Amino acid sequence: MFVFENLEVYKKALNLYGGITSLPFKRTMEDRIIAKQLIRASLSISLNIAEGSGKEGKRDRRNFLLISRGSLYESVAILNVLISNKTISKNEYLKLYSIAEEISKMLYVMIKNIEKEIPNK
Repeated sequence: MFVFENLEVYKKALNLYGGITSLPFKRTMEDRIIAKQLIRASLSISLNIAEGSGKEGKRDRRNFLLISRGSLYESVAILNVLISNKTISKNEYLKLYSIAEEISKMLYVMIKNIEKEIPNK
């Protein structure tokens, strides 16, 4: 088993990705474009957590967590677009938003803990 597979934040990121990939997107060109971007952004969250866990240096690990957090923010912004144009239901939005909030808090704590360990930071 790899270290990242035991991280709760990684498991929650996979859960968010699974929830996003199961959304019932409309068949319009715009919705397909938005769906692809959302899927890429949400996948990036877990991938960067995993890749960062394999880095030796604290600065490298921190950088991958920052990228993961950026992808999370992008995912939430896209969810905001989807709820505003009524592509997804309020219930779907709230479920995914709640998971995203948990991930955000966890990534924030992880990043701050690493920053404490980096000299001259």
